[in-house]
Amino acid sequence: MSDKEFTLEVLRRILLEGAGADEGVDLDGDILDTDFEELGYESLALLETAGRIEREYGIALDDDVFTDNPTPRGLIAAVNAQLRESLAA
Repeated sequence: MSDKEFTLEVLRRILLEGAGADEGVDLDGDILDTDFEELGYESLALLETAGRIEREYGIALDDDVFTDNPTPRGLIAAVNAQLRESLAA
């Protein structure tokens, strides 16, 4: 369990550490509402990203977290909701 907040900066770091970035994709730009697929992250990269988030934050994400939240904004909200639930438990 963690009391840390999941932020865009953390997501950027995890994406880069786990799968790198496609040439021509600027993760430092305004990516909050850009689909992960448009950013060059396919299912395998997203599985790696989910695993890294789970390990770092001590939470379990739903298998469909990226299907339900195809953008960084959605994922950040979902992870933070899961963190709040974990703290309340």
